[in-house]
Order: sequence, then C-alpha cells, then structure tokens
Amino acid sequence: MCSKKKLVVLLLTSIMSVSTWGQLGDLARIDYTILPSSADFEFNRLRFLFNYPIKLDGKQSYLFLGLDYSNINVIYGSGTPRPFDIEDLNGFQLLDLNIAYTQKLRNDWRLGLRFTPGISSNLRADELTFDDMFFSGDAVFIKDKKDDTTLKRPYRLILGVSYSQNRGFPFPLPFVSYYRKFHPNWSFNLGVPKTNLQYHFSKQNRLKLFAQLDGFTSNIQSGVTLDNGVAEQINMSLILTGLQYEYHIGDHVEFSVRTSYILDRNVNLRDSNNDDLLLIDDSNGLSLRAVLRFKI
Repeated sequence: MCSKKKLVVLLLTSIMSVSTWGQLGDLARIDYTILPSSADFEFNRLRFLFNYPIKLDGKQSYLFLGLDYSNINVIYGSGTPRPFDIEDLNGFQLLDLNIAYTQKLRNDWRLGLRFTPGISSNLRADELTFDDMFFSGDAVFIKDKKDDTTLKRPYRLILGVSYSQNRGFPFPLPFVSYYRKFHPNWSFNLGVPKTNLQYHFSKQNRLKLFAQLDGFTSNIQSGVTLDNGVAEQINMSLILTGLQYEYHIGDHVEFSVRTSYILDRNVNLRDSNNDDLLLIDDSNGLSLRAVLRFKI
C-alpha cells in the first residue's frame, strides 16, 4: 500500500480503539448510518450494541460482556460496469464479542483491558471459516476527572496500545485521547486522531464540531476473481468532518444526529496480503447518522 493509505489505516485503527472504550459506558445502542448515493455507490449500516457490566470483588473492578452487531448494505449504481458479481459484495454481517476488564489503580488511574473476537463476512458459503474471524485487543490507562467538582477544568486522559486485525495493520499501535472542559459551556477532545470541539447549550443540549475516521473490513467468502488476482477482503476507509447535535434525556439516555462531509473515501478490494486490487469508489459527499444510546 502507498504511504497515504497506510496512514489512513493507522489512524482508523487508533480511533476505533479509543471509541471502543467510550462504548463500554453504553448499556445498549442503536446506530444507523447512510452515505447517500454518489454516481455509482451507496452505503448504509444498521448497528446494535449491548453491554452488560458485572461488578467484581476487589478494588472497584468490573467485567464487561457485550455483543456488537452490524448489517452493512452496499448499493452499486449502473453507471459503471463492474468486473464482479455485485451480489457477492453486499449484505456484510459483522458480529463482535466484547470482553473487557477494568480495575482502579493508585492516584485515580484505572486499567482497562479488552479482547474482541468476532466475524466479518458476506456469508455466501454454507459455513464459517477461519478467514471470517477477526481479533482485536486493547490495553489502556485511564484517568477520568470529568466529574470532579473540585477541579476548575475537569479532564480525562487515556494512554495505551491497540491491536486490531481487521483494520489492515496487524501490529500494536499507540493512541492518546485527552478531554478537557475549559469553560462552563465549552469542552474539547484531542487525540490521535479523534478531535472535537463541543458547545454545551444546557445539560440536555449540545452541539459538536468534529473530525474523525470511519470504515470497516470484511472477508469475501470464496473470493472474487479479478484480472490481477483474487479479492478476499473489502475495505472502506472514510475521513469525515461535520456537526453533531445531542439531546440528553436524564442521565442515561441520549439521542444524537450528525451530518458529515466525506473529505476522503476509499473502497477497495484486497487480496490475502492486504494489497489493493481494485478501487470501487473514491468519491466525496455527505454522510448522515442517527444514534440512540442507553448509558450507565
């Protein structure tokens, strides 16, 4: 892969890891994303997430068990002939089992460990194979002082390392996430690479300016034969920026909607060595997303 594509994958892996630890605060979530049609490509994703926290004996230790399921549909336009059967590259199913452990340490630090085995596949064969399986893991140290009323400027810091097999960069990567509320109505989050600036209208209403990455990787069962090889994976990476509105119902329910502009999109078919064989789409455009969260 070229250096630009390697950088995109590197950043994508980091943001997914940081986002995962934020998701452990979700008891349940329903998430719908749509990339409206460009000339020849449209993408939509329906996602359900469930986490169950279990308090353990000892120093404020918790075990989290959860399931994260996504159904991804890709719609190909008729404007450009495709050198493959489009039915083979649609209806991707992603199912992850989240197993996480967290324990309080000294000086308000907390250790977090996560292991996520899962499947990601178009499920065109009669049975699953090892190629349909993907593994991820994280080890992080968290100091969360967001709700500390004794501080003039509450903050949260996350430092750690991540491994994610299904993002195309199969070795450990570092990441950093730093959050601070610097004004009663303003906060920011700086990270590698997730960044946002948030305005708090009230406890219930917030507006967020953000920049982040998104995407997925999935196995193609039986492969797709192309002129330059056999495609065994599909990979989509997005660089997004936009606005998000959040409405909080009490302390445990949140509804948000966002509109994003896609600064960069790459949808590629890859061989077993993660080398790109065919670019399916690289157009810009809009992305829309709605999320309903039930939080701890």
